[in-house]
Amino acid sequence: MSITGISFPTAIRFGAGARKEVAKHLLDRGLKRPLIVTDKALAALPVLKEFQSHLQGLDVAVFGGVFGNPTASQAMAGAEAFRQHKADCVIGFGGGAALDVAKVVGIAATHAGHIIEYAWDHPKVRAIEKDLPYFVALPTTAGTGSEVGRSSVISEDDTHLKRIVFSPKILAKCVFADPELTLALPPHVTAATGMDALTHNIESYLSPAYHPLCDGIALEGTRIAARSLETAVKEPGNIAARSDMLMASMMGAIAFQKDLGAVHSCAHALGAVCDLHHGLANALMIDTVLAWNQESVPEKFEELAHVCRVSGGGAQFIPWLRALKARVGITGKLGAHGVKREQLPRLVEIAVADICHQTNPRPVQAADFQRLFEAAL
Repeated sequence: MSITGISFPTAIRFGAGARKEVAKHLLDRGLKRPLIVTDKALAALPVLKEFQSHLQGLDVAVFGGVFGNPTASQAMAGAEAFRQHKADCVIGFGGGAALDVAKVVGIAATHAGHIIEYAWDHPKVRAIEKDLPYFVALPTTAGTGSEVGRSSVISEDDTHLKRIVFSPKILAKCVFADPELTLALPPHVTAATGMDALTHNIESYLSPAYHPLCDGIALEGTRIAARSLETAVKEPGNIAARSDMLMASMMGAIAFQKDLGAVHSCAHALGAVCDLHHGLANALMIDTVLAWNQESVPEKFEELAHVCRVSGGGAQFIPWLRALKARVGITGKLGAHGVKREQLPRLVEIAVADICHQTNPRPVQAADFQRLFEAAL
């Protein structure tokens, strides 16, 4: 399998073995002291050590302080590690949490103030005025697509509310998308992150915002994920399926420049209140929310059914989606995953405040979120 060069929205080196190009890429640009930002689990696994073996000629330090949903304190600690190492660039290595922290470490390391002050909705939002350290990204999961995104979702440590730092300046200069880095993912992580990718593509397509370019990407991303997610879960060594899911993940993140919908508002609330994995939260809510949305855009559900090769057209898309979830091992409702009825008021409150549902194909009020959470519980 050859490595392909892509430049949308940033330079992408895609294919098995792409990770081996990182050292030359940095050295060719005069960069010698990278800080690898990763999560605690990956920092202890052979996959990181194997990657480091390809970084000959570089003086490498590792910050492995990311865990769970990424937080502001993790970003600030990463910035301190950057300064202590006297780093000249950042390598993001991991899933969405590690990459979201990696994208903003350079801001906190070179700018005054707290990283939350750079969130777009902060009352006294700070501007990113200086050039940021060179940043490259290597995804090890196929779900968030954070490696190609121009936003970073960081939670406040005290409230757990998710804040978004958004700027083209935090885009990776180059993404090394190597499906071999995803081979070690256990089935349940492959399933949850894969459903995240599928949700991004579907919700982006359903958004009423006008963006035909993103619509095309979202439909193709949906088609690719639909054909390969089950294979990637059940045949973890299948490099073709892993490649498909990695591409679908990036396509979903590119497409959701168009915006997302109420599935993500619910998932963000579940992450904040219940610390639920984001991909799993999307998977647990998607069929409930889409069933509610369907009457508003039936023609789009027909198109989704077409690209997913669903027999029976749009009317069968939701049953197909539920069956796919079951086949990849995502079963049970919210209650089976630790969500309690007494948490519903707070879940509704956070979902209403979340920006994503503003581009849901059907307007969503607090009472609607209440019904959706109850239906999914």
